[in-house]
Amino acid sequence: MSGPIFLEPGRAEQDTLAIRLAAVPRPRRRQQDDATLAIRLPRKGPDEEAVNALAAELADRIGPAVHAYEVAALLEADGLSAAVIQQRYGHPDLFSLASALYERVPRAFPEPAMSAADPWRPDTVRCLLRGLLFALPALAYLLTAPLWSVDRYAPVLIVAGIASWAWGQALGHRAHLRLATGRREAARTLLAGSVLGAVVATGLAALPAGGGPVTAVAAAQSLYLAGAGVLLVLGRERLLLAALSPLIAGAAVLPWWEPGTLLRLAVPLLALLATLAAATLVLASGLAVPAVAGPRPRLRASVPYGLFGLAAAVLVMLEGRRDPYAVIALTLSMGPAEWLLYRYRGRSVAALHASATPRAFQLRSSGVLVLCLSCYLLLLLPAALFTDSHALGLLSLAAVLWTALLLQAFGVAWPPAAVCLAAAGAAGAFTWLGPSPGHPAVLPAVCGVAAVALSACTVVLLGRPSPHA
Repeated sequence: MSGPIFLEPGRAEQDTLAIRLAAVPRPRRRQQDDATLAIRLPRKGPDEEAVNALAAELADRIGPAVHAYEVAALLEADGLSAAVIQQRYGHPDLFSLASALYERVPRAFPEPAMSAADPWRPDTVRCLLRGLLFALPALAYLLTAPLWSVDRYAPVLIVAGIASWAWGQALGHRAHLRLATGRREAARTLLAGSVLGAVVATGLAALPAGGGPVTAVAAAQSLYLAGAGVLLVLGRERLLLAALSPLIAGAAVLPWWEPGTLLRLAVPLLALLATLAAATLVLASGLAVPAVAGPRPRLRASVPYGLFGLAAAVLVMLEGRRDPYAVIALTLSMGPAEWLLYRYRGRSVAALHASATPRAFQLRSSGVLVLCLSCYLLLLLPAALFTDSHALGLLSLAAVLWTALLLQAFGVAWPPAAVCLAAAGAAGAFTWLGPSPGHPAVLPAVCGVAAVALSACTVVLLGRPSPHA
């Protein structure tokens, strides 16, 4: 998501770590200012008087430089040739003269003429709505709970959910890459990928189901996740909310009225059909757009995002085995988590503008990371205490997911995927095969180590100016 460093004059980035060139072009300096017949006697060493005069002339342009190389670029842009540098100023080359000028002029970093608008200002309503949409499908299980044994068939739905989550993460990344080419290309990717993902998830769920009727429930869950993924990737959150309105209405009347078997089945089915219809309409509008020629991104670029989705689903499932309500709180917190991801990017850009050295920016960037992550965990703490959940396990898992998503937002995909896969593998092995299966301290310990590792990756990889410029 980050772009290249712009080097054009007059931009706000030039007030800190960007290379600063003159905003107003100066006329080329003449190579011979003295009389044509003047005799130049050979001299040894630099001409201090001439260098001092040049430093005074260019003081306002040399002062903001943070390295002598910037002064060299300025002199080269000003048309200073090697012959003039040697004959007039007595220096052997451009970089020697630039170093001398850099040492003579004190550092001066003028404030920008006006503060730039935050390019990463988050849409608060949209972020909160997305967190709500992640949790609303759970109302379908609440409505249908009396009609079947959830505990008995939970493994079937868990397998389908994990497969859909992993597939959806990879498909969402690829669809965003195709959106850079055009809407039609993204719609084609989502159409083919969502159908194939639903088939794969249903097929995997059929293995533990043994071909029983619960396979139909897994198929419905997979189809919903495929359709909802299409709407979320294309930014149609309000349309998805409208499609889920039957679920909201059906769950709202449960405390006062028993709807009966027919309505308990009809309401989730209506929400599923509405979601699929909305996704079909959105894809149809995208396919109606003229095609745009462009390179197709490689499939392997989306692999780490799918692996992260697989690991995250396993970790959340392990937490759900201990504290189901903790998973609901974690799901609802994904909206504020996304909002804080935007705030991290915005505050990092502001830190870049306020820093004069790479070290200063790294310190400011680390402070922004601590602030945003602390806000997210403090937001989850009351939910953990209210639901009587294991606060340490929930907070450590939340820290893992948030820092991993932060790295992915900057295009850093493999480190979070590797760390989360290792954490999911270790937690799963200790949970099912360890000397104390199901020990409550396993998941918090594993997630705590993973959170520290991901935080260190964030400080090292995102503590540099280039990802934010």
